[in-house]
Amino acid sequence: MAQARPSMQELIGRRRRAGFVGRGEERAAFRENFDLCPEDERHRFLFHIHGNAGVGKTFLVRELEQIARERGALTAYVDEGVGSVPETLAAICRQLAQQGHRLKKLEETLAAHRERRHEAEAEAATLEPAPEGPSPLTTTAVRLGMAGVGALVPGAGALVGAMDVAQLADATARLKARLSARFRNQEDVQLVLSPERVLTPKLLDELAALTASVPWLAFFFDTYERTGPILDGWLHELMTTDRYGALPANVLVVTAGQGPFDTARWGGFADFMTDLPLRPFTEVEARGLLADRGVLAEPVVAEVLRLTGGLPVLVSTLAEARPADPDDVGDPSATAVERFLRWEPDPVRRSVALACALPRRLDADVFRAAADCPEAEADALYDWLRGMPFVSDRGERVQYHDVVRAPMLRLQRRRSPRGWARRHGRLAETFGHWRRERQDGLADPWADEAWRELRLAEAYHRLCTGERAALASVLGTVVRACARGEDEVRRWARMLVEAGADTQAEAVSRWGGDLLRALEDSTAPDALDLLLDRAPLDTRSRAVAHSLRGHAFRAGDEHVRAVAEYDRALALDTGLPHAYSGRGAALAALRDFDAATEDLDRAVDLDPDNAVTLARRGDCHRMRGRYEAALRDLDRAVELDPTLRVAWAGRGVAHRAQGRQDLALSDLNRALEIDPDFVWALVMRARVRRARGEQDLRLADLLRAKELDPDSPWVLCERGDALWAVGRDEEALADYRKAIDLKPDYASVYASRGALHGMRGRDADALADLDRALSLTPDYAWALVHRSRAHRRRGTYDQALADARRAVQLDPEGAWALGNSIQAELAVGRLEQARSDLERYVTLGGDPEWARQQLPQIRPDMRLGMALSQALEVSRREGMAAARLHWTSCAGLARHPGVFPHTPHDLVEVLISAGLQAWLELDNRLHRALAVPHEWPDLATLATGLDTLLHSPGADRSRLTPRLARVTTARDALRARYED
Repeated sequence: MAQARPSMQELIGRRRRAGFVGRGEERAAFRENFDLCPEDERHRFLFHIHGNAGVGKTFLVRELEQIARERGALTAYVDEGVGSVPETLAAICRQLAQQGHRLKKLEETLAAHRERRHEAEAEAATLEPAPEGPSPLTTTAVRLGMAGVGALVPGAGALVGAMDVAQLADATARLKARLSARFRNQEDVQLVLSPERVLTPKLLDELAALTASVPWLAFFFDTYERTGPILDGWLHELMTTDRYGALPANVLVVTAGQGPFDTARWGGFADFMTDLPLRPFTEVEARGLLADRGVLAEPVVAEVLRLTGGLPVLVSTLAEARPADPDDVGDPSATAVERFLRWEPDPVRRSVALACALPRRLDADVFRAAADCPEAEADALYDWLRGMPFVSDRGERVQYHDVVRAPMLRLQRRRSPRGWARRHGRLAETFGHWRRERQDGLADPWADEAWRELRLAEAYHRLCTGERAALASVLGTVVRACARGEDEVRRWARMLVEAGADTQAEAVSRWGGDLLRALEDSTAPDALDLLLDRAPLDTRSRAVAHSLRGHAFRAGDEHVRAVAEYDRALALDTGLPHAYSGRGAALAALRDFDAATEDLDRAVDLDPDNAVTLARRGDCHRMRGRYEAALRDLDRAVELDPTLRVAWAGRGVAHRAQGRQDLALSDLNRALEIDPDFVWALVMRARVRRARGEQDLRLADLLRAKELDPDSPWVLCERGDALWAVGRDEEALADYRKAIDLKPDYASVYASRGALHGMRGRDADALADLDRALSLTPDYAWALVHRSRAHRRRGTYDQALADARRAVQLDPEGAWALGNSIQAELAVGRLEQARSDLERYVTLGGDPEWARQQLPQIRPDMRLGMALSQALEVSRREGMAAARLHWTSCAGLARHPGVFPHTPHDLVEVLISAGLQAWLELDNRLHRALAVPHEWPDLATLATGLDTLLHSPGADRSRLTPRLARVTTARDALRARYED
């Protein structure tokens, strides 16, 4: 089988390595290290290369990488193209996969990290809801980078200055609880909060299997002066601690940067690392390289040595032109780059080398835009450029070495300032055109990495034109980058530093440096504060900045401060839907639902098809008891985004509030199909299970919720309630205690525990807990109802009535609160008020069976009817003597002044006299009763009652029979009189 032809990159690499001169000691030390087993004390696990720019660090790193591969090692190379630990691990995965070894589990976890990060950035996390609190809703306007917990949340460093340390710690705890309720499990929470804690153990698991099948694995971290601030602490823990697990001993690490290692961090580990300081080539090494390239004329060699100072990149660059004419040696002020350009005989190549220094990075498309060369020559020229010593080939893109690029830029800027500005302007237009093409069809361009790269390149070239408005415009874009988080802001800050240095624009460089310090120095103002305080932002950008700061405060549960920031944003620009939406969410958290709804109405007007905003407004309507309006919004949200789990869950809760338990269960099931571990939906479904009497299923949902979020006081309280409902009091009390330990100021758990104590007859304990709950939340209607009941049981009726009435004031539409008030009124004999409230109770949707059961206490005529029925039943079953007390009670009720006037008292008293066997009284009452007209049903009822007594044990049938006959005769005569 024919061997595959080598790629262009491989051929270029071979040619470069073939000409590699110098650094013999360093290469030898690295090569010899492979001959020592890891257990040998002479073996080194870490090599650190350091030296000034241009000294040849990258060339040496690439040479060491090739040596490692020759020894059978798998290798991975990382440079400043990464901005975080996850990006570093992704780069390692890609390169190992290219060598035939995929880290599948790590790749899957990285994909999950990106997905969860995207979800967290696209959704607004809210505090875990109170028992009837708002649902956690998503929002594309709020990024997780706004969470205000810089050290813990990727992307939050841009805004960490918005809160003090105490607020930060509190916000961190609350954010963790919110993400626990949002994501599938605790690992997903960590993937957002501290991704390296999840990803690194996965890496080590993969490496354990991988290194068992290969002799060595080597990682190379270049440009460490830039990546070190991100990676050094992680790398130190990875190599020197077991925090993440065991790192295989046949792993080698090479780092290369301008400075030596941090001795404070690495100083105690000198016995396992080798320090490789690089200095410029010695004269012997430089002459050797020049001789290898055919540069032998002594005047030329002397000029190269003078110009380059022995810097390998410059020596190689000049040697590449192979100058041979001593006449070229002259101008002592000429720089190495100028000399390289003079010695390059092809004018097209000279022009291309200069033009392609302008972009920060090159690919074939950017090359064509920058070089402005004939299309027929483009590919050949691009290949030539990629082979130059000062060009670093990084896959599909290449980049000039700073030591060469910087003087090339200076040369062009000084030679023709207008030409410089014109060429950068043309590149800015090109990148802008590509950006707009990429933007077509993107709902959120900032979520697209390729779009962001194009926007960054466009901004760099716009700054390089020197246009007066460019800096202000770019800083406005940095405001928007803040919404993407710390990594994105850092990229823009670095670009500003580079643009300032490349154009000698001190203001631009200063802005980049200040932003970097804001990200990396905890004492510096946060990036948004810096931009708001000092940047010449246009009105729109300033409004966006205030809105983003509002998001930061809201995510940290500082809703009052959030509202103030949104106010500032909307005072500047009334066309920001995300500001209205954010302010609406903050106002809802402050329980100002009227104002919240107004803002959400405006947000929907500006962005009518935003499913998240509609879901948020629907949730707000639900909290106000406007369920039909809530359902309209939630229906539309589900239609726009069938995967929006909170819309399904919110709609289910709205159905539940209206008593439509089957529809509620269906919607909550759908939410949990989308995300089986959505804690809020699990708890809400448990409440539906309670209403349906499905206590086992209710407990199952709450057990799952507790597994997902074991430290949520809300979940513990809900599970305690469910355990109490099935008689598992001790387990319930244990959950309540843990919830209180986690959150001592959580009113709901005190109220629940107080209610349990009350139901078990421990009213003193009940009142202590309920008093505590109401001291924390004075307008807590549910706690007021249970405290009212405890007072009623203890006979403190004034307090019972006061709590009952206050609960009804707080929830005037709540039948449950009114029902408790009815019981309190009855306890003190306020029958008229109780009667009036009972009628309203039924209209509010209260339980009609419960209302029927209260009627005998409220209406004496109904009490009499029930008493007569009971007396007749006792007479029939147990006899007349046993029923006598019941008939005496009926006699007292029949004379009650509150009996309704339409009651047929005379007939009732006939029956009572018969039950008491008071024959004289019976004859007198029967005579008066039959002397006046009566309706047939009343006579028939009396006849039925007397007949029951006639056949009861102990009845005097001889006396009762003729009296019954008089009644039946009157009954039948009435019917016969009106028969046709």
